[in-house]
Formats: sequence, structure tokens, C-alpha cells
Amino acid sequence: MKSVAALVLAAGASRRLGELKQLARLNEETLVERAARICSDAECSPVVIVLGASADEVRERCSFGDAVVVTNSEWVEGMGSSVRLGVRAMPPNVNGCVITTCDQPAVTAEHLRALMASDEVMASAYAGRHGVPAYFPREMFAELMHLRGDAGARELLRDAKSLELPNGELDVDTPADLKRVQELFGRHLT
Repeated sequence: MKSVAALVLAAGASRRLGELKQLARLNEETLVERAARICSDAECSPVVIVLGASADEVRERCSFGDAVVVTNSEWVEGMGSSVRLGVRAMPPNVNGCVITTCDQPAVTAEHLRALMASDEVMASAYAGRHGVPAYFPREMFAELMHLRGDAGARELLRDAKSLELPNGELDVDTPADLKRVQELFGRHLT
């Protein structure tokens, strides 16, 4: 059985939301706790969570179980720095990793398992584009280590095979987004 790690990106400052999106609640858990749980439910191991802005507050107010939590002191550079730090935190024996964010409530463990079944890069498809969550085999880790800026792995996913993620375009960036997500996914998704 292949060993797949998960990388949960949760380092941003949530400026447009006006509160820490990592700590926004959906049902009984914070968004970052939910993302980590879903990765764990998908049997990813280890689950690496990259915090940045307000990392101490997020650590203090969340329970991450056996997840590996790292703090990105260069989070202002953007997602690329968080991906690099997360990949460095992975053990050498993993066959690949799933990269996801903390603010996509449509992600399920079943979707992650389907991505992980691939032997090549596999993106999620929504809103006419490819994005995260996405699976990267170990052979792609060197390319992930070269990511810069806030685009994250977008370029690496442009021509990748993909699986449809219904409502994958929904994320939590503004108070209106959070309200809509809570209305759509409150009590309906686990």
C-alpha cells in the first residue's frame, strides 16, 4: 500500500475575512481542524499543517491530534513558501502527498482517496479550472520545492488529469463566503 502524506495550507492572514479563517467554525470544528481531520480520515500520514500568520493563536485554540504542525515565518511570500516548508517536513518514505487548503468545505475524505489512487499528478476540477486539493507523487517534490509567490502549484496543475469536485470553488475569503459555506455545509458534510 502506498504511503501518502497530506499538506494543509493554513498560513494566510485572512485580511478579507476580518477574522482568522483557520479558526472560523463549520459545525463543531474550526476550518483548519476539519481539513486536518478529513486528511486523516482519508488515511494520509503524516498530516502536515503549515501555519503562518497568528500561528500561536491558532495552535492555542485548535486540537490537531497527531498532525505535524509547522510555522512558516515567510508566509507573507505566499503559498509557495508554505508548500516548500510542508514538503521539507515530510518523511522520506512517503510515495506522494495531497496538498489542500483549510478553507474548502466541499473537500471530503472520499475525494482525497480518489486523488491519491493516481500514480501521477491529479488535480481537482471546479469552476472551469484545475486546483487543489491535488495529489503529487514523490517524483514531483523537487518541482514543489521550487514554487515561489502566491500562485502555489497552479502551473503544475494546468495540464494535469483531474477529478471533478462539486462546489470546489467555494472557499472562505469574505464574511459573505463564510455565511454561505455555513448555510450550505453546516451539518451536511462531515
